[in-house]
Amino acid sequence: MNEERYILFDQYLQGEMNVEERTNFEKQLAEDAALASELETFKEMHFQLENKFKHEAEREAFTANLTKISDKHFNNNTKPKVLVLKPWYYAVASSVAVLFGLFFFNYDQNPSFADFNHPEKAYFTERGATIGLLKVAETAYNTKNYGKAVNAFEQILKVEKTPEIQYFYGVSLLEENQFKKAETIFIDLKAGTSVYKEKATWNLALSKLKQKDYKGCKEILQTISQDYENYDDVEELLDALN
Repeated sequence: MNEERYILFDQYLQGEMNVEERTNFEKQLAEDAALASELETFKEMHFQLENKFKHEAEREAFTANLTKISDKHFNNNTKPKVLVLKPWYYAVASSVAVLFGLFFFNYDQNPSFADFNHPEKAYFTERGATIGLLKVAETAYNTKNYGKAVNAFEQILKVEKTPEIQYFYGVSLLEENQFKKAETIFIDLKAGTSVYKEKATWNLALSKLKQKDYKGCKEILQTISQDYENYDDVEELLDALN
């Protein structure tokens, strides 16, 4: 992942893009699977960094340090456009890149959530009073705009509660790091008999993996039936955890 994309991804996740910029960027995500995959990797690293700098004083010191770098080298406070980056952003991105490098140096002995997270596409059959909302949820989910998807799914579930909707709602919650709510959905589906039973169990394991609960992840993986369609992934993750 290059430094320019660090900045684009951060702008996107922090809501710093205007409507046109966000629309164009989400169109790129929908058309470029590699770019979408890199965004997911960035989100995972961003989540870990948030945990690493959990104390507000530390976060302020980190921000102040990046500001010093930009002021010292370029003295330019103009906010960059999505596709035109100001020079001082490269100094900031370099610092972030170094930080990410240290992160991976310290944590590369364990499997990564991003390596095993491959959400399937959603294709809902339009029906009933939720036709418009289903389309909104489907589009948002498939373009990896999971925050918007969560909101749409929550409205749909007030009217129509099916295992299919619950499953994709749970995946969206997981992508948004809303672990408790996501796991509640997956546990409910795991206890049921729908076609999403094993998929929900796999995502429950991924939730533990994303939270670095390797023991919990392994225990859940061992409950997945060998008849699960993607059992090769289960075996691969179990091997990585051993």
